[in-house]
Amino acid sequence: MTVKAVDETVLCYVGLGSNLDGPDQQVLAAMDQLGAGTHCQIVKCSSLYRSAPMGDQQQPDFINAVCSIHTQLGPHAILDYLFDIERDHQRIRYVDRPGGPRSLDLDLLLYGDSQINESGLTVPHPRMHLRRFVLLPLSEIAPELCIPGRGLVYELLNQDQIKRQRVSRLPVQA
Repeated sequence: MTVKAVDETVLCYVGLGSNLDGPDQQVLAAMDQLGAGTHCQIVKCSSLYRSAPMGDQQQPDFINAVCSIHTQLGPHAILDYLFDIERDHQRIRYVDRPGGPRSLDLDLLLYGDSQINESGLTVPHPRMHLRRFVLLPLSEIAPELCIPGRGLVYELLNQDQIKRQRVSRLPVQA
């Protein structure tokens, strides 16, 4: 991976999800891997949450979480780093089945206060404000966070369309 650093540390938020091959273990292993490199320092990770699939319902439930990280990587470099971790977990992207099952999905949700709309990279993540499986773990670690152009996390969680989505926090494992 070509590393392109920025001049200062940036606080980012990363969404993690899996519904194949031991999804809870996939997400926990990805959290460890995310913080193990020299490129990122984990600030905080949410609990694990179980969520019903969106779109294609003919697949297992997902396990999701959100982590906040500090990085000096630029936005494209951090995205490449996330893709490298996905590949380590044998992530296959099926063009004909978006939203389908996957061993691991890592999304760059926020990159500081940046608003980026470029080919291959949109930040804030364009659908994060519509997904309870992102907002609920995000509210656990940063309830007062404002998603640029969308609003405060805790306010977004109170929308009726968000409340109807089936998401539940998993019990903490010892």
